[in-house]
Amino acid sequence: MADIAALVRSLGGMAQKRQLVRRGARDLDLTRAVRSGEVIRARQGWYTVRPASEAGVRAVRVGGRLTGISAIEALGGWVEGPHPLHVSVNENASRLRTQQNRHRRLNVAVPAGVVLHWDSRDVSERGTATSVGLRDALHRVICDESLEVAIAALDWALHTGQVDEFDVEALMLGVPRSRRIPFAWLDVKCESLPESLSRTRLRLEGYQVESQVLLETGERLDLVVEGFTGLEVDGREFHENWFLRDRRKDLSATVEEFHVLRPAAVTVFTEWPLVLAAVRAAVSARPPSPAFGNSGVGRRSQLRSRRTAREELQLLNFRKRNMGGAGMRRRRAALALG
Repeated sequence: MADIAALVRSLGGMAQKRQLVRRGARDLDLTRAVRSGEVIRARQGWYTVRPASEAGVRAVRVGGRLTGISAIEALGGWVEGPHPLHVSVNENASRLRTQQNRHRRLNVAVPAGVVLHWDSRDVSERGTATSVGLRDALHRVICDESLEVAIAALDWALHTGQVDEFDVEALMLGVPRSRRIPFAWLDVKCESLPESLSRTRLRLEGYQVESQVLLETGERLDLVVEGFTGLEVDGREFHENWFLRDRRKDLSATVEEFHVLRPAAVTVFTEWPLVLAAVRAAVSARPPSPAFGNSGVGRRSQLRSRRTAREELQLLNFRKRNMGGAGMRRRRAALALG
């Protein structure tokens, strides 16, 4: 008698019936394994030892595999909050089911809680039984999600070494021109989702932002805005055991004339306007640097003037996709005055 659960585990936790039959499984063995609870029938012809609630199992139950932001989350990527289940299905797929019940047909016109992506055969040939390949998932994120979400996913993939600059360039060539993200907007040094979101949001506000700035003590600040406002954006889930170290870093940064803000990660996620207001106040409170003379021109304006014309154009294009016409007019006026 074949050990069905062991066979399924050897195939990554999700297997088709034909794979199991090739390894000696009989219909009787499969039926017994399902009835005993050793495996779950995720969909007709599909067996798994994973929890029925797992995103990958739900995607298979629908009739496809995870893609986009759902695939990134399943791979351990930086994803904020709940989102619909993004499922890649073959372009000629049929008999789709709901993610909760393999016996209930999915209303393709109104697939509640599911976003279907009808992909070509070449996509189905990459990835695993429950997810498309990483680059296919990133392609979908770049095309479908907001700029900050796409940058966070790419930051994570770069930071973990799963893609490099060449991979990112290839990805950008495969997406519509309006969705392409210059590599300069990504950061392989970025270490967390709140750090990535903060950096992108501040850059879209027109601020100069540097990542992982080295102090004289050898410690690093997550972000530095306009050359002197430090932003440490990791919450308790990241630093609970490093309280004293972080307090000491704040003191060292102050000695080096940085103004450090330390919002909790949850504050970045749920109260960003408060974080932005604090950054604005910190930047505005800084007097003009003597290095720039006594003309009254602040450090932020000086830093902005050093940006290249291409960087300013990129910023305008990004803001056009992320804000209304009034915001664009304010930004153009600011550039004209700068």
